[in-house]
Amino acid sequence: MARITVEDCLKKVPSRFELVHLAAQRVRQIREGSEYLVSAPKNEDIVIALREIAAGKVTKESMSEMPESGFFDAEIEGAETISQDIIDEMAKNMDSGAEFTGDGVKEMGENIGIDDEGNE
Repeated sequence: MARITVEDCLKKVPSRFELVHLAAQRVRQIREGSEYLVSAPKNEDIVIALREIAAGKVTKESMSEMPESGFFDAEIEGAETISQDIIDEMAKNMDSGAEFTGDGVKEMGENIGIDDEGNE
C-alpha cells in the first residue's frame, strides 16, 4: 500500500491547521466505533484518518453533518467527590516544604528561602 503524506491530504484540505483538526476529529470517531471509509488493514487510526482525508471521503462538510457523540464532553458523575479525594490524598502525603490551604498547595517561603513574590 502506498505511503500517505501530508501533501496528499493538503490537496483536499486548504490548510495544515484544518488538516490536523479534521484528522483528530476523525480519529475520535474511529476510536468510538465508527466504520473505516477506506480499506486500510493493520494501520493505526491516524493513518486511516489521513487516508480517508486524502481519498476525499472525509471533509469538513461531511464531519459537520455527523452527530457528535458527546463522549469527550460527558459529565463525570461524582466529580466533586473525586476532587475532594485528591485534595485529601495530597494533604495526607505532603512533605514539610509545603502548606495545604483550602485553595490548594502553597510553598512556605521560610523553608526554601523565597518570599511570596518569588524573591530570595
